[in-house]
Amino acid sequence: MLYDLARPFLFRVEAERAHEMAVRRLEAAGRSERLTKLLRARYFMEDPRLSQELWGIRFPNPVGLAAGFDKNAKLVGVLPHLGFGFIEVGTVTSEPQSGNPKPRLFRLPKDKALVNRLGFNNDGADAVAARLARSARDMVPLGVNIGKARKVPNAEATADYVRTFEKLFPYGNYFVVNVSSPNTPGLRELQQSGTMEELLRALKQKNAELSKAQGSKPRPILVKLAPDLLTKDLEQLLPTLVAERVDGIVATNTTTTRPPGLRSRHVPAEGGLSGAPLRERATAMVRDIHRATEGRVPIVGVGGVFDAEDAWEKILAGASLVQLYTGFIYGGPATASDINEGLVELMQAAGYEHIADAVGSAA
Repeated sequence: MLYDLARPFLFRVEAERAHEMAVRRLEAAGRSERLTKLLRARYFMEDPRLSQELWGIRFPNPVGLAAGFDKNAKLVGVLPHLGFGFIEVGTVTSEPQSGNPKPRLFRLPKDKALVNRLGFNNDGADAVAARLARSARDMVPLGVNIGKARKVPNAEATADYVRTFEKLFPYGNYFVVNVSSPNTPGLRELQQSGTMEELLRALKQKNAELSKAQGSKPRPILVKLAPDLLTKDLEQLLPTLVAERVDGIVATNTTTTRPPGLRSRHVPAEGGLSGAPLRERATAMVRDIHRATEGRVPIVGVGGVFDAEDAWEKILAGASLVQLYTGFIYGGPATASDINEGLVELMQAAGYEHIADAVGSAA
């Protein structure tokens, strides 16, 4: 309720500046043991009916924070206290980069959406690795989203992804290969099946080498796809992902399309659209992937998740886990907690004893 009252004032602040302010406040909160305990007591929910084990990793609940909010892994010690069952940091690139010129983040409040053209602005793999080495990150699973540096040509993309993966390998419970952001020129071309095959094989080989050298298990590797893939392109790509034994698929990234009926003044802004207008397309893609892979590849559903009904829709379509970013911006600190509580109610009403039983039941 307090966030609902404060949001109109927060939304008067330029979007990226407001985000930076929020990151600083959360960083400060994470340094206070007393405050993190209060947050955890208020927001964190751990219910055995929501807990799952995927890729040998235990997720206390299925609601995660998507990449993009904590690009530089500054908040891994505090975000889990807000009720998220897992956190994904990044996108991280091999070298630091400033991203695209500002302004590059826009709110569309009438449409419950955002448009961003940030362009993988981040501190780089070395800085993020050093920060994670100092962080307490064992509360919930941590995903690391990795992308291609802007200055690296696509012909050298595989080596660039492998460099980033190697630097961050000790710190992520799983990794997401981001080949679908619309804000790095040419990046989405890496979704072509032949290029994807080369990239996944190189990452899989490095994964095996590093796990053997460090005496640890290989890290699950997921691929994040664009919602703008044509059906024929998705049909060509999925067999490659299955053949290369990708561990999971994140569906979806932001969209470059603008569905009819949007009303906010920033609709024409260049960049990727996220939030409520993406919900139906993202859910349809989750369903298509679940059907095409016959449920053999776990899916993380992203796009337009604001409440428990949105998350439940994606779970029924085939998502084992869901993520949100825009929904968190609009909903505030109680968002993940409210979704988890609502999922328990929806699950009980539908007669399911465990969240995993519902995955894909409507696909």
